[in-house]
Amino acid sequence: MAAAAEAIVVPAPRDKTSAKLVRQIAKAPLNLFLAALGLLWLVPTFGLFITSILPQSDLATRGWWQIFSHPSRATWGNYDRLFHNAGLTGALKTTAYISIGNTLLVIVVGAMAGYAFAWLDFPGRDWIFLGVIAMLVVPLQMALIPMFKVYDTVGIFDTVLSIVLFHAAFGLPFAIFLLRNFFAGLPKDILESARIDGASEIRIFLRLILPLGLPAIASLAIFQFLWTWNDLIVALTFGQNTQPITVWIFGQLRNFGSSIDIIAPASFISLVVPLAVFFAFQRYFVQGLLAGSVK
Repeated sequence: MAAAAEAIVVPAPRDKTSAKLVRQIAKAPLNLFLAALGLLWLVPTFGLFITSILPQSDLATRGWWQIFSHPSRATWGNYDRLFHNAGLTGALKTTAYISIGNTLLVIVVGAMAGYAFAWLDFPGRDWIFLGVIAMLVVPLQMALIPMFKVYDTVGIFDTVLSIVLFHAAFGLPFAIFLLRNFFAGLPKDILESARIDGASEIRIFLRLILPLGLPAIASLAIFQFLWTWNDLIVALTFGQNTQPITVWIFGQLRNFGSSIDIIAPASFISLVVPLAVFFAFQRYFVQGLLAGSVK
């Protein structure tokens, strides 16, 4: 009996260079449009940076685009004077305390509550979670005056603590919603195996839930940090001597004609910090946004 003929392997057709070229040409209009749109979004940021490195005397007569014809006019003197300004350094420290403290508080409480709603059975769990979802539609502005009176009564008005607590209260509903959906999508077998091995709920939360939930937690941290860092209305309401950088810059606007050399670099610094936070955690951002969307 003759040996079975070896199977003939048909090689997959290779993608020709011409086909790749045609696809690239077809995508070229869309890519050019997106590139132009991105450049338009970057123009204000670029203009702010150039304004921040030009002397005030030059800005009083011509716009920031003069840098293209006279690049030698650029100077870092504005930033040097700014970082020796006690008002700005104090505002940056206050903003860091508020943003970091509030973000950590929201992550810790939101993660524990999200785990409880996702994997623990207790009476009224679904109704309580429905109440948390309903709190997402409550506008922040309607609580400013009532909380102003409460803070004044308990003696924490015009403190970092008052601003942190207010931001945490309005950030927790979204945090619980996001983390609960992500935690509910984790494999159930992992948690059951840990319980069979005798792990407590606290150990499961610390050793399993938090590491596996890092994408959603990082995404939440980005949102909460950006919201708090860029806040103005809450800081204006609950702070007089406690001024984050947004309030400090707002105070300089009253003398815009004589202090643009301070406002421009301060605004650029206020812009760079949240951008740095976003780029540091961007790889988790999309995963966190899609938390719980696929079962």
